[in-house]
Amino acid sequence: MSAGAYGRNIAYRVFRFPADVADGTLLGVRATDGGLVIGAVPARLAHTDPHTGAHGRYDVGRWISPPVWSGFDLRQVVPSWTADTPDGCWVQVELCGWADRSPVTGWYVLARWAAGDQGLRRTSVPGQRDRHAEVDTDTLTATGARLTGWQLRVTLARPVGSADGPALWTVGAVAADRPPARPTTAPTAEAAARGTVLAVPRFSQRLHAGHYPRWGGGGDSWCSPTCVAMVLEFWGAGPPPQEYAWVNPADPRPMVDHAARHCYDHAYQGAGNWAFNTAYAGRHGLDAFVTRLRGLAEAELFVAAGIPLVLSAAYRAGEVPGLDYDTSGHLVVLVGFTADGDPVLNDPYAPDDAGVRRTVDRRRFGAAWQHGSGGIAYVIRPPSVPLPPPPAQANW
Repeated sequence: MSAGAYGRNIAYRVFRFPADVADGTLLGVRATDGGLVIGAVPARLAHTDPHTGAHGRYDVGRWISPPVWSGFDLRQVVPSWTADTPDGCWVQVELCGWADRSPVTGWYVLARWAAGDQGLRRTSVPGQRDRHAEVDTDTLTATGARLTGWQLRVTLARPVGSADGPALWTVGAVAADRPPARPTTAPTAEAAARGTVLAVPRFSQRLHAGHYPRWGGGGDSWCSPTCVAMVLEFWGAGPPPQEYAWVNPADPRPMVDHAARHCYDHAYQGAGNWAFNTAYAGRHGLDAFVTRLRGLAEAELFVAAGIPLVLSAAYRAGEVPGLDYDTSGHLVVLVGFTADGDPVLNDPYAPDDAGVRRTVDRRRFGAAWQHGSGGIAYVIRPPSVPLPPPPAQANW
């Protein structure tokens, strides 16, 4: 499929368990109605947490996806997943690049993830770089190898002797070629959500300045978990109060602190890891994944379906009137569109909740989103809420 048909080549594939378990290779795992779990005859793994120095021995099982062909020469792959990990358990997600029906890279670790922080520290793995590709926190980028496909390997780990283990519900990835020199508009339904604004609550990240420095310190650094907390509240799926009883009672939005703690990447030293944010949303019974959209015409389809989106953009002060500050990467919630098609945002960088709602110029914001992150979007919704029909080159 040529890029000209859609403006940019983007392809997304997800595996859901137990439905898709037979598509891949099972090594010490089995499918249950509750997802993919460690089987009766696991392997053993010794692992030392680089952030705590704690050494543990684990029962492990693996599921390896088939190669997934993008249909074009891809530049980047971003994985995402949903899972549950009881205390002490964790999940490792790896990617391998393929071309011409053969693997051409080794396995790169994109995450060692745990839902909580009572055992292994949730982390990306820095320093992975060779002549084929490199890992930048949550993204695998081809640097030398020509890649036309990807493959996932997921390891489930529980402490030896534990009766409880992790469950994997979904895992997938979005592949894309290089962003276009100029933003383009995909040929999707016109004016799908004009005049629609979803009732997403408004949370300011800056009300949390200085909160909990060990998880990034609030303020400027909590845009991503603040956006996810807004979307969870929109769906009525936020954590119950007993889960954030540890937050200072004077805190204006304790669910934001809870999200930041449970999205925090101890290697990146921030709460902005894309996949960690959607995995956090998945803990609360929602279907959540990271993808890329080709422009606001595609984003309108989600708003028309009642699904707000979290978008990652970058801009200088003055480039997007109404967003008058510099950012190399910022997350906002797309909550709707005016009758003229301008995006309506919940921008958590406002100084207070009342100022979070912003309306911005369509063309300028679309360019900041596409150039800033290549159109990254978090899709978070209850499984009962249908996704809009995808385009022929499916990116959701």
